[in-house]
Amino acid sequence: MGRHREFDEGKVLDAALCVFWRKGYEGASYADLTEAAGVERPALYSAYGNKEQLFRRAMARYGERYLEHFPEALARPTAREVVKHLLFATADLNTRFPDRPGCFMINGVLAGSDDAEPVRQALIDARAMAEGELRERFDRAKAEGDLPATADPEALAAFVMAVAHGMAVQAKAGFSREKLEAVAEQALAAWPAGTASPPETARAGSSDAAVPNASRRRRA
Repeated sequence: MGRHREFDEGKVLDAALCVFWRKGYEGASYADLTEAAGVERPALYSAYGNKEQLFRRAMARYGERYLEHFPEALARPTAREVVKHLLFATADLNTRFPDRPGCFMINGVLAGSDDAEPVRQALIDARAMAEGELRERFDRAKAEGDLPATADPEALAAFVMAVAHGMAVQAKAGFSREKLEAVAEQALAAWPAGTASPPETARAGSSDAAVPNASRRRRA
C-alpha cells in the first residue's frame, strides 16, 4: 500500500494556485511552489505529477473558486446586464488580492518557451470556451429582440472578452478597481439596444443587481 500523504492536498493546491496567479507558469519555480505549499518537491511530484499537471489542477481550482461570476452573468435577464455583471465582477476579482493582481488565466502564459506551449494552449482553449458561451447567450438575446437585428453576437462576445482581458492586463500593471470600473462603464455606454421589452425580472430588480455584492466576495 502507498504511504498516506501527510499534508492537505487542497491547501497545497491553493498555495500553488496563488504562486501561478502571481508569477505565471514559467515564472513560478519549484522553489516558489514548495515554499508556498510547505512540502518538499518529491511530495509535489507524488501528489500532482509534474509542474504542468500541477498548473492544470490549479487552473481547474481557479475556475471552481473564483469564476462563479461567469455563469451568474450568463443567467442575467438581458444581454446588457450579462455584460455589466461580467465586467464589474472582473474589476473586483482582478483587484481583490493585492499580492496577485490581474487574472490567473491571463497571467498564466501569454508568451513563453516551447516547453510552455501546452499550458498556453490550454489557457487559450479555456478562454475560447468562455467566449463561445457568451456568443451563445448573445445569439439568444438577438432572437428575443434584446439585441438589434443588426447585432453580431460573435463580434460582441469577442469585444466583451477583449475588454475583460484588457482589464486584467491593466490590473496587473497597477490599475485601481475604480479605474477598471470606469472602463466597464465606457464599454456599457456603447452597448447596442434591442427592441423587446425587458423581462419582468429585469424591470423588478435593481439596476445595481448585476454588480457583485462586496459582502459575498470569496476570499482566498
